[in-house]
Amino acid sequence: MIEFEPDRPRWQQVADVLRGRISSGEYPPKYLVSEVRLVQEFGVARDTIRKAIRQLRDEGLIYTVPNLGSFVSPPGEAESAKS
Repeated sequence: MIEFEPDRPRWQQVADVLRGRISSGEYPPKYLVSEVRLVQEFGVARDTIRKAIRQLRDEGLIYTVPNLGSFVSPPGEAESAKS
């Protein structure tokens, strides 16, 4: 678990951590971003994780396939999502 800053929403802090993992390559393209694992890792509610994932999806870093889960977007997808 991370130590959360009290002056920022937890979902934003989780999104920052996940964004860092994606940019560093720790989470490679097509990596399954598991809500259940993240809830356990961060010790937060599932809704908090979902808000973080939604933010990263809006940024084009993650895509979601219904009934399968959320995955890291391939390189270049984030840039095209911003256009």
